[in-house]
Amino acid sequence: MLRSVILLAIVACGGSHAQGNSTNTPVLIWHGMGDTCCFPFSMGRIKKMIEEHIPGIYVHSLMIGSNIIVDEERGYLGNANEEVDDVCNYIANDIELQNGFHAMGFSQGGQFLMAVAERCPNVVMKNLITFGGQLQGVFGLPNCAGDNLICEEIRRLLNLGAYIDYIQEGLIQAQYWHDPLDLELFKEKSIFLADLLNAKDIKNETYSENLQKLENFVMVRFLQDTMVIPQESEWMGFYAPGQDKDVLTLQETQLYTEDWLGLKAMDEAGKLHFLSFEGEHLQFSDEWFVTEILDNFVVDPQ
Repeated sequence: MLRSVILLAIVACGGSHAQGNSTNTPVLIWHGMGDTCCFPFSMGRIKKMIEEHIPGIYVHSLMIGSNIIVDEERGYLGNANEEVDDVCNYIANDIELQNGFHAMGFSQGGQFLMAVAERCPNVVMKNLITFGGQLQGVFGLPNCAGDNLICEEIRRLLNLGAYIDYIQEGLIQAQYWHDPLDLELFKEKSIFLADLLNAKDIKNETYSENLQKLENFVMVRFLQDTMVIPQESEWMGFYAPGQDKDVLTLQETQLYTEDWLGLKAMDEAGKLHFLSFEGEHLQFSDEWFVTEILDNFVVDPQ
């Protein structure tokens, strides 16, 4: 019942559903933790910038839940796999997205849209653009305000044990918790990230095939970011196995060298793009967003 309500809300809310009159490829947005689809100073502002730069374009900012309060809550509490499934169903029923779309994921919305690209049948995602995404997960939860009761509870639960079944199944941040000190436990107990990275012993070849259908996979890293630990996760890097000090680049990881997801093949084909901005988490200028993102990866060639 709950998932039916969530899906109804995704279909009904979160952006303009008037048909676009632009021939430009539509855009789908998924917000991050602590945000909602429609705040005018965050995703609402992003949506407006895209629409002003590309008149008539169809842009939908996803709302998970029955209203923006629930939408924010579902960024903390719930099951990421169920939310991805519901978004897959939404895409399949939105006529504006049937012929393809670009996807923009902000913070944890980045790895959720990566899951959409890997898992959703018949989805035509052209470019995936992640901003500060925890693409290889996190091993720490900084910058979650001490006076925020939800953040305090999340930190407490993660410190107790992110891989305890009831925490994994109900706490979004635990589902992309990546413990480099015990990778066997990670592979066994992680219900979302281990599957997303194809890190389990039995690989899902469909994930690799689907991800390689992308025309471009653009990863934006914020060079002053203190929110994502390790920061290199924004470019798909992570701690070397067995410790939490030395960080490997994507190209040095087993994920890449054994090509679990086809990322090596994509890199060799010129499909991977590693962009950066000299700012804190998700802090970038409008000019940079327009020139580096919209003009290069969203505005269709004439």
